[in-house]
Amino acid sequence: MESATVFNIQKFSLDDGPGIRTVVFLKGCPLRCAWCANPESQRRAPQLEWKESACVGCGACCAAAPDAPVVEHGGRRHVDVRGLRGDTDQAQAAVRACPTHALTCIGETRTTDEVLRVCLQDKPFYDDSGGGVTLSGGEALTWPDFCLELIGRLREEGIDTCLETEGHVAPEVFRRIAPQLDHLLMDLKHVDPARLEAHVGADGQLMLANLRWAIAQGLDVLPRTPVVPGFNDDERDARAMARWLRDAGAARVQLLPFHNFGESKYALLDMPYTLRGATGLHPEDLEGFRQVYLSEGIEAFF
Repeated sequence: MESATVFNIQKFSLDDGPGIRTVVFLKGCPLRCAWCANPESQRRAPQLEWKESACVGCGACCAAAPDAPVVEHGGRRHVDVRGLRGDTDQAQAAVRACPTHALTCIGETRTTDEVLRVCLQDKPFYDDSGGGVTLSGGEALTWPDFCLELIGRLREEGIDTCLETEGHVAPEVFRRIAPQLDHLLMDLKHVDPARLEAHVGADGQLMLANLRWAIAQGLDVLPRTPVVPGFNDDERDARAMARWLRDAGAARVQLLPFHNFGESKYALLDMPYTLRGATGLHPEDLEGFRQVYLSEGIEAFF
């Protein structure tokens, strides 16, 4: 039986595929997008989080994990959440010792049996709404065998399946899994390799090739573009992406306006947030951007 590191199972989602859905979030991502709203999803292993407002500086976590690296913030000494894997004995001892729960662990190893059991709890809601289960992350396809096994077991139960993916995965892995799904939600972040390399850490060739393949195969794939200030929010960016979609045979795209809801998570992980202070976008801010797609024959919606 396959297993993976799961950091959240979110029920009653209405934004991750058709109908009412359960979203299974897997840890691990090969990219480092500056706007990532789930930075806790980037590392595959469980990891620690430290909440400054809850910490009383008692040092209990350091005493419980004497071999762990230590850092200090605002006069409060605590184990270094960046230098200690969350699934080690030292990390678990530190978490148990914290009297105010300022130190917590995000992510745990779950088998397909365990995840399936949670998903099946809401099958009546899927059946009534045309919903199902969506695999997300991070990048869920960093756990290909887990995904394939879980998808197969969900389909045996008559449950609709969907995958949210950026598509930065080996083509042989993508082509093995994608046809097994009922729906694909795939990122189209940009079509400029240099821009992608600078902002996400990869030139985008894998992402674009896999998206083009999925469209050509006639799979139920919805391209989605996170519209981010200073990265791809110019109307010239919109035109380049619209023409790429048209050439690939796509007819529509979902636009996802940038938001900074995940900013507070970076402090918990002691990670820098490079878009601090950036203004969130709303559909009304992007009407001109959307019109570019329409002028190129691509249905663009929010």
